[in-house]
Amino acid sequence: MDIVIPNAASIGVFAVAAILLLLTPGPAVLYIVARSVEQGRIAGLASVCGITTGTLVHVLAAALGLSALLASSALAFAVVKYAGAGYLIYIGVRRILSRTDTPAAQLELPRRSLGRLYRDGFVVNLLNPKTALFFLAFLPQFVDPSRGAVAFQIAFLGLLFALMGLTSDGLYALAAGTAGRWIKRKGHSLRSERYVTGGVFIGLGVTAALVGNGRK
Repeated sequence: MDIVIPNAASIGVFAVAAILLLLTPGPAVLYIVARSVEQGRIAGLASVCGITTGTLVHVLAAALGLSALLASSALAFAVVKYAGAGYLIYIGVRRILSRTDTPAAQLELPRRSLGRLYRDGFVVNLLNPKTALFFLAFLPQFVDPSRGAVAFQIAFLGLLFALMGLTSDGLYALAAGTAGRWIKRKGHSLRSERYVTGGVFIGLGVTAALVGNGRK
């Protein structure tokens, strides 16, 4: 049986989009930074592992759910795809307009054991409906249903994203744990991250909506 993955062009665009998303500090990254600043690099890495495990569960759910949707209706899959593009634009705009986030250096988090940190990261990410919606909106943009094996394509992209996320989040944890005092002094500068993050989401959503299936 041949292994079906998205074409090279889709994987390339996906990798670039994923890197942009992962390098812009969103809520998960700010949480990891806060943990690393308060308890050190090992604590930050434990939180990263928990968050990544939760991500893998969402990837599996997206692969199974979107595959079943395509099997029942190609039109429904297309609707989800373009609705997803709209959702990415929406969360980008909402992110830019949001002013309620607390910089990581100002978060006061109680100290936890490594096992508790892993569990907290896993539960928080697993039970976050925004994470599930993100994968349902993001992954279909890079899937070509004409190649078949939609579930495998989505799982492949999801695992790639999770691996890249594990790497980038781990680097954030290591850097924050090492430069904890500096981050506490400069934490106010993280407030501007919402403009970068929001712009990336909007750009991704617009690109996905304009380009369409199989022509990336």
